[in-house]
Amino acid sequence: MTHELGGRFVVALGLDGVTDKAGLMDRCARALDLPDWFGRNWDALVDCLADHTVWPEGAVERGLLIVVHGWRPYAEARPEEWATAREVFAEAADRTPSLTVALALGGSSEHLSDQHG
Repeated sequence: MTHELGGRFVVALGLDGVTDKAGLMDRCARALDLPDWFGRNWDALVDCLADHTVWPEGAVERGLLIVVHGWRPYAEARPEEWATAREVFAEAADRTPSLTVALALGGSSEHLSDQHG
């Protein structure tokens, strides 16, 4: 699901029902329409998030905001994996000033928040 917020291109990354790394990678691939060569591992996710050439059309010009929602059950079930995922999101955002990854504190994409985690 995409939106526009403050001129930025917004992608909602819903993690409802995700219970493991493979599920997270699948959701990222779908939400961001990542290329077939996306390796579905942490390094590949950092590389894709930081690579403007694989961003959705229009995101490069306006900047990309990825809002992660429905993440709490995954974080509770797999705290070590979730910690790694947060590090991956932070590293990609640090590498790419036009990228922001935000964790929504509410349960749905309708309540988009830019609370960073």
